[in-house]
Formats: sequence, C-alpha cells, structure tokens
Amino acid sequence: MKHWLYLIIGCIFSTFSGVNAQEIAVLKYNGGGDWYSNPTALPNLISFCNANLNTKINSKPETVEPGNPDLFRFPFIHMTGHGNVVFNAQEIENLRNYLLSGGFLHIDDNYGMNEYIRKEIKKLFPEKDLTEVPVNHPIFSTAYNFPDGLPKIHEHDGKRPQAFGIFEDNRLVLLFTYESDLGDGWESPEVHNDPEEVRQKALKMGANILKYAFEN
Repeated sequence: MKHWLYLIIGCIFSTFSGVNAQEIAVLKYNGGGDWYSNPTALPNLISFCNANLNTKINSKPETVEPGNPDLFRFPFIHMTGHGNVVFNAQEIENLRNYLLSGGFLHIDDNYGMNEYIRKEIKKLFPEKDLTEVPVNHPIFSTAYNFPDGLPKIHEHDGKRPQAFGIFEDNRLVLLFTYESDLGDGWESPEVHNDPEEVRQKALKMGANILKYAFEN
C-alpha cells in the first residue's frame, strides 16, 4: 500500500514541481522555536540567485506547515530558528513522503536549534544517521566553489562549521547547516553589519544549495 502511496505522491510532486519550480517556502513548525526569524534572508537570497544564476524565483517566499499537502508544491523548503522544534506523527509522515518524492529541506541552525532538530530528524528517518557532507559533494561547487566546505559566517562559540545530510539513493534530500549561520549572512546589510565579503560567501553558498535542490 505504501509503495503505491509513494508513486502517487511522486506523480503529484512531479506535476507541481514542473509548474512551480520557481517557488520556495519557509517551514512553519510547532514547538515554540522562532521559525520566522531572519525575515529578510530568503528574499535577499532569491534576489541574488535571480540576478546571478538566471533563476526566476518568486521574490516573496511562501510559508508552509509540515503537515500541509501544499508542501509538495515546492522543490525547496527552508527551515531556521533558535529553539525548540516538534513534529507530530502526521507531519513526520508528510515531510518524509515529500523528501522521498523529490523534495529538499534545508535546515539552517541559527544557533540554539541543534539539540531539538536532531531528535526530529531521527523521527523522519529512524533508519538513517545524519552524516557530514564531504567537501567534494556537488553542493559545494554547483555554482560557486567552496573547496573547504561550508563557510563560517558568524562566530559564536569557536566550533567549525559543518554540513550534515540525509541521503536517499545517493541524493541529498535534507541538509542541516550547523555552526555557520548562513541565514544571518543572507539578511540585509544593516541587520548584522557584516562585511560585504562575508555576505557574499553566505549568498554564494545559499545559491549553491538552491541550485542543487532545483536540479536534483
């Protein structure tokens, strides 16, 4: 029965992704974490991609909840925050089906979400472990080259930035960026007063992630 369900969902995803391949969304989750943080981040990343990668992404990202069937409209879902995250059973099933059917979830830890999101990722894929994405993975070179892997954007506690992933049939379906703070680097210059060089690194890495999600 589940096999047929995945086939049906896959067809739905294929249909919608063809029509709405240039739309992305922010994940609105429960648990008390600030899913809405970094409000200028995705719009700025979209502008950067449209200007530099010839994408035609809708300038205003949508908002979608993990249990909503509308999830399947978007080839790329972004998730961020500082705190607690909780997915219920129905949301777990919907998110898992979305990822197995061709969707992509980017989780950017805005410092403080790590201990919570790892538990929820384990619920999504109990048979898999988060593994560090190797520096030779295409996500680090699909548009811009990052030979050392994930860049460090904001320093908080001296740990190195790491990109972790869940893979399905050699396709990266979930990317968890940790100790980097990409989203803060995407925000408008006046928000964090980052040097332009730092912002450019964040935007270029974000462009790589979007390009990979759209093409794989």
